[in-house]
Amino acid sequence: MENTSLQALLESQQLFFTSGKTRGLSYRKEALKKLRSAILMHEEELYQALHKDLHKSAFESYATEIGFVLDELRFHLKKLHKWVKPKRVSSSIVSFPARGYKTNEPLGTVLIIAPWNYPFQLMVAPLIGAISAGNTVIIKPSEIAENTAQIIEKMVNSSFEKE
Repeated sequence: MENTSLQALLESQQLFFTSGKTRGLSYRKEALKKLRSAILMHEEELYQALHKDLHKSAFESYATEIGFVLDELRFHLKKLHKWVKPKRVSSSIVSFPARGYKTNEPLGTVLIIAPWNYPFQLMVAPLIGAISAGNTVIIKPSEIAENTAQIIEKMVNSSFEKE
């Protein structure tokens, strides 16, 4: 990718983040569900790509990459509503009768760079966390595992708008 297109991508992600759409619980859950659907839709292609790139069997691919990511998605979808709720914290006597709350806030745009040895799991697991946190994401797959990178690109492009 050229430097100007990277800059444009970063600016579009930052602009989408500042729109506030990623802050809502419903948006985050919907994005995670889209990701899960994309993984399940492209599961066979992922097995083939992981075999071409790393000579992984279907069992090894599921156990170390795809299954791990699907479990991570399941966990995030189950717990996300608890993670976004404000949590009560104690306040000092000076501010009595005030109450204090701690809220988790998204930080902005996240860059995820995947290594070659677990190209799917180490790309998508952090992606799940970033989406759950309400951040926008730019992903950079490993060029060494190019077949897996192509499937990830296909999954992301078919599931998410270029926001």
